[in-house]
Amino acid sequence: METDALKIFVAVARQGSFSAVARARQVEPSSISRVIAGVESELGERLFHRTTRKLSLTEAGALYLSRVEPLVAQLDEAAADVRAIGRGPTGTLRLSVSVAFGLLRIVPLLGTLRARYPALSIELLMSDAPIDLVREGVDLAVRLAPLTEANLIATKLIDTRYHVVAAPDWLAANPIATPEALGAVPVLRFTLPGFRDRWLFRDAAGGVTGVRVDGPLLLSSALAIQDAALAGLGPALLADWMIAGDLAEGRLVDCLPAWRATATSFDTGAWAIYPSRAFLPAKVRVMIDFLREALADGG
Repeated sequence: METDALKIFVAVARQGSFSAVARARQVEPSSISRVIAGVESELGERLFHRTTRKLSLTEAGALYLSRVEPLVAQLDEAAADVRAIGRGPTGTLRLSVSVAFGLLRIVPLLGTLRARYPALSIELLMSDAPIDLVREGVDLAVRLAPLTEANLIATKLIDTRYHVVAAPDWLAANPIATPEALGAVPVLRFTLPGFRDRWLFRDAAGGVTGVRVDGPLLLSSALAIQDAALAGLGPALLADWMIAGDLAEGRLVDCLPAWRATATSFDTGAWAIYPSRAFLPAKVRVMIDFLREALADGG
């Protein structure tokens, strides 16, 4: 069976549409339909249920996809790795990041990345909503929480640290001497689970204190929380990679410098996450190495 026919089958299975695959390949939908019909004829099994509104895999189609898709991916990766020997990684790498981390830490690196790997294209997907890396065809993601999915692999890029910060004028009017004092003032809250109502603090001796926090402003964007803190609207729990400049220039002040702060775990960082596979593509491998080096240098 021709490799291209297998690639078309995988694309149709993932996109659920002959027309979508045809548009991507700039051909007529009938040609895609003929390829799939040929694959089914060779196998002697129907791979798709076809109706006027929906295209879905049959049981045989789902089984065939599970076996064929990794092979197609490995063929593409092998070709890319061979091409990379002479001119570096090629093709397009789909990189998923949160909006704040993408804007503040990834976008500033794109110039250096392009200069180092001119044959590599980057599709940067910035969203705070969770996405399925495999289903969305994402090659690599940078996440700010430990891995939970069993079908993914994670490697830590950098350690991070959270601080409770506030504008100098706000802190002068609302002195915070201990973590417990935060329970009596309105704070800026993040909508992420674990961030919105309880913050954790660890002192120099290792003792951990949990503090219930509240406040009328509940924001879904870390960048918005940063702006609100700069505007003097209250204290916020933010990562060092966001606020290092604000702290250095005095726009924000660390309210509790003697304590380590967090919302969920003290093992905080940025992790490179990618789908589990037999061979790691060259483009993913060099991107992980690049990000680890660049982010460790401060971005």
